[in-house]
Amino acid sequence: MESIQIISTSIVCVASDHKEPNLRIHLTTWDLELLLQDGIQKGLVFHKPKPDHDPHHENLIHHLQTSLSRTLDFFLPLAGRLATIQNVDETMSFFIDCNNAGAEFVHAVADGVSVSDIIEQTYVPDLIVNSFFRLNGIRNYEGTSKPLLGVQVTELVDGIFIGCSINHAVLDGTSFWHFFNSWSEISRGFDSLSKPPILQRWFLRDTDYPIPIPLFKNEQLHSKVVPPPPLQQRVFHFTAESIAKLKANANASIGAEKISSLQALLSHLWRSAVHSKRLDPDQETSFRIIIGVRSRLQPPLPQQYLGNAIQGADITMKAREVLEQGLGYVALQMNKTVAMHTEEKLRHYLESWRENPKFAIETHDSLPSNCFLTSSSPRYNVYGNDFGWGRPIAVRSGPANKFDGKMTIFPGSEEGSVDIEACLSPKTLQGLGNDAEFIDVFTDL
Repeated sequence: MESIQIISTSIVCVASDHKEPNLRIHLTTWDLELLLQDGIQKGLVFHKPKPDHDPHHENLIHHLQTSLSRTLDFFLPLAGRLATIQNVDETMSFFIDCNNAGAEFVHAVADGVSVSDIIEQTYVPDLIVNSFFRLNGIRNYEGTSKPLLGVQVTELVDGIFIGCSINHAVLDGTSFWHFFNSWSEISRGFDSLSKPPILQRWFLRDTDYPIPIPLFKNEQLHSKVVPPPPLQQRVFHFTAESIAKLKANANASIGAEKISSLQALLSHLWRSAVHSKRLDPDQETSFRIIIGVRSRLQPPLPQQYLGNAIQGADITMKAREVLEQGLGYVALQMNKTVAMHTEEKLRHYLESWRENPKFAIETHDSLPSNCFLTSSSPRYNVYGNDFGWGRPIAVRSGPANKFDGKMTIFPGSEEGSVDIEACLSPKTLQGLGNDAEFIDVFTDL
């Protein structure tokens, strides 16, 4: 691997001198259930700024640090730390202490690594891309002592990679990209944000916090050291036209206009992955989707709500059913599962979780080999992140929460297109690339 040289490491705090006492933000059920997972890690690839087009070129790193500090003025929790309350009944509660302990900022140089080395390879160069992120291997509950935000700006031969790692108990994907978008606005010279974040957490009732949870057991914090299986990642690109064709075929096969573009695309991916894995026809396989619930509450939560507002949902079928029933049938089951997540169901879930807390863990040794899981969304504003020298040319994710079957969804660079970063065993990934039905839909990047 080409060497990554760390030039400097610093702590970036909020720019303003906030005189009020430290703000406490108690974690919700949706936040708490992610404490044993890794954070969110996403990064953007840019062409290197040209000196004549970028007035900040000579002081690019200083400019990014300064603009990050000003952005943290609005996103106070990201400059804080998690804190705990030990309750008398042998439970504990978590909150965000907005104490301005600061975010980690690292300036690095990747000797000999060019933009093409990252985006033009058939498979994602994991060792290189993983080294572009901070807080690797840090789980969310460790935010009591570790930064909640880690940024690494890595200079490439002909480009820049800006990688962000954020504690997932603090925010979800919608809030992650809201922060990234806001930072790019401040970097471009905005004095204020077009969409300031809303820091107040949403609870079922005003008296619902702090939420007590059982003390973590030693085996939860220190899982068995099981070597991960060999994994590879590949980014598949789907054009707007190919997705529209999939959607039309899915709806035609069920004789109704119920299937969304994303449901058709994910169902196509699931069917192809099951085929490539060569699962036993009678073996059950599940596909977990992440449902954003801001718009499903009454009244709806605003998109600027800073926190987690997501619900996982599983579609489970036998492998034979996935392959033989066809695209429309599989997509319809996905559609029905999403439709079931009404506000009543969400409220019931939150009530029952408090009675019996369960913490999500997504690792190679905690999930069956026949499980697939999606993260991220094609609706996020990824390519609008112009820091002052042009739009990004690609997006990549870090090593957090990766396992055989993880599918990360991004918008493509062209309007209406979608990129899916598939993390699978080499054999399965090769099978996908050789699947005639699958390759008829995607465009190799």
